[in-house]
Amino acid sequence: MRTRSTRATACAVAATTAGVLAVTGATAVAAPGGTPGGPAPTSGVQLERLDRGLVAAHTSEGVFLSWRLLGTEVTGHTQDGMAGADFVVYRDGEAIATVTDSTNYVDRDGTGSAEYAVAPVTDGVEGERSAPVTAWDAGYLDIPLNKPADGVTPVGESYTYRANDASVADLDGDGEYELVLKWDPSNSKDVSQKGYTGNQYLDAYELDGTQLWRIDLGVNIRSGAHYTQFPVYDFDGDGQAELMVKTAPGTKVVKYENGEPAGEQYVQIPARDRKAGVKHTDDYRYSADDYYEHVVQMFRDWSSHPEVTSGQWPTTLEEAFGVEPRYDYPLSDTDARELADYFMDVYAPSRSARNDLRTFEGFVISGPEYLTVFDGRTGRPMQTVDYKPGRHDDGLRWGDYAMSRIEPGNRVDRFLSGVAYLDGERPSAVFARGYYTRTTLVAYDWDGNSLSERWFVDSGWTPMTNPFNDGPHGVPGTDPEFGSITTQGFHSLSAADVDGDGRHEIVYGSATIDHDGSLLYSSFDHLPEGSANPGAYAGLGHGDAMHVTDIDPSRPGLEIWTCHEGGAWAPYGSAMRDAATGEVLFGAYSGRDTGRAMIGDVLPDVPGIEVWASMPGGTDASGTLSATGEQLSTRTLGTNQSVRWAADGSTQVIDGSIDQTPRIVDWDGTVLTLDGTLTNNHTKGNPSLVADVFGDWREEVLVRTTDSSALRLYLSTEITDIKLYTLMHDPQYRAEVARQQTTYNQPSYPGFYLASDTDWSQVPIP
Repeated sequence: MRTRSTRATACAVAATTAGVLAVTGATAVAAPGGTPGGPAPTSGVQLERLDRGLVAAHTSEGVFLSWRLLGTEVTGHTQDGMAGADFVVYRDGEAIATVTDSTNYVDRDGTGSAEYAVAPVTDGVEGERSAPVTAWDAGYLDIPLNKPADGVTPVGESYTYRANDASVADLDGDGEYELVLKWDPSNSKDVSQKGYTGNQYLDAYELDGTQLWRIDLGVNIRSGAHYTQFPVYDFDGDGQAELMVKTAPGTKVVKYENGEPAGEQYVQIPARDRKAGVKHTDDYRYSADDYYEHVVQMFRDWSSHPEVTSGQWPTTLEEAFGVEPRYDYPLSDTDARELADYFMDVYAPSRSARNDLRTFEGFVISGPEYLTVFDGRTGRPMQTVDYKPGRHDDGLRWGDYAMSRIEPGNRVDRFLSGVAYLDGERPSAVFARGYYTRTTLVAYDWDGNSLSERWFVDSGWTPMTNPFNDGPHGVPGTDPEFGSITTQGFHSLSAADVDGDGRHEIVYGSATIDHDGSLLYSSFDHLPEGSANPGAYAGLGHGDAMHVTDIDPSRPGLEIWTCHEGGAWAPYGSAMRDAATGEVLFGAYSGRDTGRAMIGDVLPDVPGIEVWASMPGGTDASGTLSATGEQLSTRTLGTNQSVRWAADGSTQVIDGSIDQTPRIVDWDGTVLTLDGTLTNNHTKGNPSLVADVFGDWREEVLVRTTDSSALRLYLSTEITDIKLYTLMHDPQYRAEVARQQTTYNQPSYPGFYLASDTDWSQVPIP
């Protein structure tokens, strides 16, 4: 397979060669030095100064203890993990054990009142003891939440709230993680769905449930998975994390003290908008009548549209709709209303029976759009800038009126976000808008006082001959470098060092942006026999799920496993690619929307990480495949979310969506039922977060209780003899955790091969 790229073949060869370095340590972690809350290191990768992360839980075997090995404490490799500090375990101030082969322990004589601590031992010298902890009563912790009050929309529809996606970061510089949680109203919407939504909220909590602040995004930010992306990370290296999120007039922060509101502050409206009369009380939501008037005005202005005056689009709306000409242009108000009535009542329904534009309401398709940086400790808004790029229009230029399904406000309002070490040392925030047609990404750096733009990627518009009847998907944009990335983006993105240069690239689905903002590649291939256009050269296209890590340890570098929804117009329904070059290593044409995909070491006896994909409704696409593409079984596990839960380094899967009780499962059946909880995002079935929050290298699962009164954090209490530094000290994994909240939540992966058969000599040493 060939790939489209702005780079010469020599560069592609260099990238392939550099890919060898990724698995041999070029992406090695440089874990932070200093104490929690201290200044950032002056060299190496800026990562968090974390404390020991000790946690204890009662089990049938005794009190289980688990703690972090920090990246700075790793000195080499062993046959079973990483070499580094040993640990003395204390109960009530008395040393009861020394652990050398792992970072967990079971105290079989432990009691409910005992206090535990651990201390590192390096070269025979004991270091500082951790803060003492007592044991949980069970293998989980309930983090109390402050559920927002119910509400009523402008048309009288009631709604309630449920806990949704979450992220963790050290907000106050104490070395412990705090929690940032998004609240989802029961009437949240996909961007293709009509209707009003309740306000979207973001809360910050200590892990004991102490609330720090609440951001109310206001009526001018619609609620739903595609709208609010909220990377939270220590971007400036001062030891305290910041949060960045799209805001609008009316967005405000409420600070909490002792569980009660203690003052509020609105996001500052930029001076230009204040001068223009913009106020926090403005409401840009469209009623059905508002939208009708919007269409009337759009038609009145038709003859002055730049695309009309330049000759790209039909001169008259009658030509666009395929009817006989009858009006003079520019249209009068009366004529514009006649055409608006025809468009809504005749033309649109003729394109699709689902086009009921008379009831189009609840969307925000005009008004200011901002990006705001918030202080993680206090919630204080620190800087607000214009969101880049702006919407330009209600989606007309983005192709939202061109398909048979007319969906204003759809493709224009597809947002993503993430964190990436683009310079190999400091984290940048990445925000994206669009992936079906025009596709844009912008990277920002935060220095503690102001945002600076690192780079901006823009495919340019996808040309259309008729914005009311065209097929803009799969059409290249107008930009000479980035035009090929249209329709290549996914509902997520990943930051990974795919070319082995020590800097993160942005894997944007079927295309990858290099660390400097240039195009590394955009993956294309020929359509096979049985497709819509055999032999044609087409992009791999858009899809819903993507996984980036070292999947196949027998070959150099990282791999990308994806599914694709282009059906008969996509070369593959699922595909494995070389992450450095975008070349397809193996894949299968499906001719249908292959809607889900997952990876995991679910068959530990098989080398490499297994991969699988499925069609809508859970139909298996090709069963479970090896890392090199051989079918291992016609069975597959689920595709909701994976978790590193077991002691042996294998992968488990979280199953259960909508009203089902979620379970952690493996190939042999149920490992743990998460009673009293629910997952998020309807059929996606995602926990709020899966991440190495504390304890050893394994991941914790955070799910909402059924009434959303708490987030329940589950801890694996199976003793493991694998000694590995916290995954949060791997740059790719930490960036992936910060990205996990975006749109269709995807698992977080390290930048090295991690499975039951890991060759520890190949794992990077910080």
